[in-house]
Amino acid sequence: MKAEIMVRRGVLAFAFVGLFASGGYAQSQDATPQQQDVQSDKKDIRNDKKDLAKDRADRNADQRDINHDKGDLSKDRADRNADQKDINHDRRDLNKDRADRNADQRDINHDKNQLARDDQKYGANSAQAQADQRDINHDKKDLSTDRKDRNKDQKDINKDKKDLHKDRKDLRQDRKGRK
Repeated sequence: MKAEIMVRRGVLAFAFVGLFASGGYAQSQDATPQQQDVQSDKKDIRNDKKDLAKDRADRNADQRDINHDKGDLSKDRADRNADQKDINHDRRDLNKDRADRNADQRDINHDKNQLARDDQKYGANSAQAQADQRDINHDKKDLSTDRKDRNKDQKDINKDKKDLHKDRKDLRQDRKGRK
């Protein structure tokens, strides 16, 4: 019987050793580093796809901003050019108004001299003196109108210069890429 017990214990021990060995082998097969890497890589791919979608959306929004800024830049250039044309036109008007004012002043001076001569020659209230006085009054009215035109043109020039300055500032900001 002693041999039989020994055989039983040997078989039982061999079975336990086999059980432990197969259990250890099975555990090492389930959680291999390779399987963990695959799962991690799949997660990274999902995150990368989300990041790509966000990057595309950002790129498209940036392109829309660029297109909008190009439109603003074009409008600012057009405004600047229109303001410069207005300034040039106003300067021509101002020069013309100055010439008209100077001509009217010369007429007034001439008429005053003529009136003084007529007063001496024909008397203070003569028809010639009154006619010359009407010329003087008419020329003074013309002079006043010319001064008003000149002042209005100068105001227009100043306003156009401010507009031009603002448009140039907008243009610089658009070129630098303001938001």
